[in-house]
Amino acid sequence: MRCPFCGSEDTQVKDSRPVEEGSVIRRRRHCVKCGARFTTLERVQLRELVVVKKDGRRVPFDRDKLARSLRIATRKRGIDEEQIERLVNQIVRELEQSGESEIPSTRIGELAMAHLAHLDHVAYVRFASVYKDFATARDFEEFIRHLPEKEPATGGSR
Repeated sequence: MRCPFCGSEDTQVKDSRPVEEGSVIRRRRHCVKCGARFTTLERVQLRELVVVKKDGRRVPFDRDKLARSLRIATRKRGIDEEQIERLVNQIVRELEQSGESEIPSTRIGELAMAHLAHLDHVAYVRFASVYKDFATARDFEEFIRHLPEKEPATGGSR
C-alpha cells in the first residue's frame, strides 16, 4: 500500500481488525520512509460495478459519492455515521447481488430513495428534491402529498 503522505510503497501493517459486522477489515499502517500513520479499509467486492449515466456515459461506481449524497440528505436529522454506512452497504449489496455489472444511475437513486423513505421522511424528501430536480415549491407539495402518513420510527426525531 502506497503512503498517502510521501508516496513510498514501503509501508507496514501495525494492526488489523474487523469492523462493520465483519464485512470490512480496518488496517492501521505505518510508513517506513516518513513515519506517517494511516488507516485503510478492505472490503469484499463481488463484482466491478459500472454506473450508466442518463447521457450514456459509463463511470466506475463510487461508494463514497453515494455516502456523500446520503450525508447531505441526512444532515442535522439525528442520523449517525454508522447508520449511513449501513445504508450504503445495503445499497451496494443489492447492486452486487443483482447480477448486473452495469447499473443505471436511476437504479442507484431509486434504491437510495427507498432506503431513506424507511429511515427518515425529511432526508427522503431532501434527496428526492435533488434526484428528481424539483424546480418549484409545487414540486415539493406534490411529492410530499404521496408520503405515507406515519414517520419512520428509526430516524430524525429531535
